[in-house]
Amino acid sequence: MTRRTTPLTDELYRYYEEVAIRESDIHRRLREETGKLEKANMQISPEQGQFMTVFVGAMRARRAIEIGTFTGYSALCIALGLVDDGSLLCLDIDEEWPTFGRRYWAEAGVADKIEFRAGPASDSLRDLIAAGEEGEYDFIFIDADKRGIEDYYEKSLRLLRPGGVVAVDNTLWSGRVADPENREDDTKAIRGFNATVIDDHRVLLSLVPIGDGVTLLYKR
Repeated sequence: MTRRTTPLTDELYRYYEEVAIRESDIHRRLREETGKLEKANMQISPEQGQFMTVFVGAMRARRAIEIGTFTGYSALCIALGLVDDGSLLCLDIDEEWPTFGRRYWAEAGVADKIEFRAGPASDSLRDLIAAGEEGEYDFIFIDADKRGIEDYYEKSLRLLRPGGVVAVDNTLWSGRVADPENREDDTKAIRGFNATVIDDHRVLLSLVPIGDGVTLLYKR
């Protein structure tokens, strides 16, 4: 027995893939198509996608927002976890990337649950607040530009209902956050966010070491 999270060696990760990852053909094909792109590293891992489907499903989430959609793999995972009449609003600065996902969303039968809005996510979130949407959402996933992370988080908390959850991706940042010599802007932004939310008593917190680290923040 150990009091630490078990590190995933290559051998243990292969075993993990065999016994813990159920990836549909639709998920696999979207992931593999994305993997051919120059920015393929922006895609979440299949185990993280599966985790979010289960988590959103366990919440019985009805209304969700995704901040940073890329090619739509994570949106597919979230949408599949929503209740039958659920809806997911996807926000991304790039109009082109989600065209990949739309084909797979339709094939999976969740296209009617997903709305995509192009443009700066901060502006879209501000517009939702101005439209009286505060406290109306169950689940919000943040996986966008890291220097905007604290702004996205603050606006997301306003849109989230009490008992809802914000999930923030990349909070382990491939270990770079733990390297004091790393002074890259994105690293500093994530490090600053992590230092802020550990003391944020508006939420309950758990940083789950799956994928590149996902911080779950439960709004009190």
